Amino acid sequence: MKILAKNRRAFFDYEIGEKLEAGLVLSGQEVKAVKSGQVSLAGSYARVHNGEAALVNATIKPYQYASNLGNYEPTGSRRLLLHKHELLKLSSRLNEKGLTLVPLELYTKKGLIKVSLGVGRSKKRVDKRETIKRRELQKQIERATKKVVQKS
Repeated sequence: MKILAKNRRAFFDYEIGEKLEAGLVLSGQEVKAVKSGQVSLAGSYARVHNGEAALVNATIKPYQYASNLGNYEPTGSRRLLLHKHELLKLSSRLNEKGLTLVPLELYTKKGLIKVSLGVGRSKKRVDKRETIKRRELQKQIERATKKVVQKS
């Protein structure tokens, strides 16, 4: 399993609860572009509408060696492949106030491109500050233990 793109801000901006995996419908040049690393999940989200799931606002740059397709949209909406029971479960969960479907990472699995999705609740500014404090404290602990190990 090779990770092609990660949404670095997802765990900082959201409290992620439930996770699931979905397939992604892409054109040929989009597959080549994703596998060459020309993809970004920053600012993207997923939504369920009329019994279909879609990945919205994910940027896939045009593949440089593909012929010019003219009206290619890099941030267009792309269908997600989920089972019907997963779609029903997700649509009922997303009707709760404040829940969002956030793409966490894009990866290959047995030659297919998959996206890992998380159901998340947006963090408040105070929660983000606590996350930063925890991260800084962990760095200080690691530095202190590293110095102790080097001295002995």
